[in-house]
Amino acid sequence: MSSTPIIGRYAPTPSGPLHFGSLVSALASYCQAKSQQGLWLMRIEDVDTPRVVDGSTGQILNQLEALGFEWDGEIIYQSDQFERYEATLRQLLEQGNAYYCQCSRRILRQAKARSGPLGLIYPGTCRSKQLDSFNHSIRINTESSGITHYQDLLFGQVKINIPEQIGDFVIHRADNIYAYHLAVVMDDELQGINQVVRGADLLEATCVHLYLQQLLGFKPPEYLHIPLVRNANGDKLSKQTGATALDTSQATSLLIEAMHFLGQSVEQGLDQGTASEIVAQAVRSWDYRRIPVPKGDLY
Repeated sequence: MSSTPIIGRYAPTPSGPLHFGSLVSALASYCQAKSQQGLWLMRIEDVDTPRVVDGSTGQILNQLEALGFEWDGEIIYQSDQFERYEATLRQLLEQGNAYYCQCSRRILRQAKARSGPLGLIYPGTCRSKQLDSFNHSIRINTESSGITHYQDLLFGQVKINIPEQIGDFVIHRADNIYAYHLAVVMDDELQGINQVVRGADLLEATCVHLYLQQLLGFKPPEYLHIPLVRNANGDKLSKQTGATALDTSQATSLLIEAMHFLGQSVEQGLDQGTASEIVAQAVRSWDYRRIPVPKGDLY
């Protein structure tokens, strides 16, 4: 048995309060780490600064505490990591693994670029143009990346031909925002994360993260993607699709509902317990193999 401690994490975006989908992700990541006597670290993913809502970080942390969660160590903020991101961008550019690009989504649509699992597939238009940095994005050159695959704990084998199905992806936007793909890979390495639990909408994107980890010499974590909570229209529950903020005065019922969504057993009488007691029971009885996997492409 490995002596390496499990280090998981939860990484909310401070664009508003937590909703039920956020709770499901928090509970799954917490239980997966704590059931293995691991650490559960907290990261605030505020790299996309225009989306950050004032006061929401404090609101999120208060919600988590009221729901019985306790994180380990100090909280990491992506907005404190920009110098690290910038140094890595320079490294990738100097190595020839990245390049400047002038193509917007509008340009790609006009060029009738094909669509893939992560959106429009970039055809490498600017790969050999040697553009300067002015008002340009930075893309990873995936020409020689080939097929990337991994074994997800719940969904099994995930495989993507990055050049054919995704193309050269953006790691720094033209509006000077560091892309999620770069930030999440670097932050997981910074925090020593060796176990990632997150929504199944990132199943394919994980192949992109694995390729970046390979370029940067990082050891990849183990991945467990969980089914998405969806609204009545079948859309992913999110702030953009009208998800309501968690009412932590209803912590008991919310936690039990989240346990049911994740297919976990609920002890008789648990509905009379405190939030901390419910979370502790969820950890004790946790088995990710019970999580129901939806059929078809509705993760």
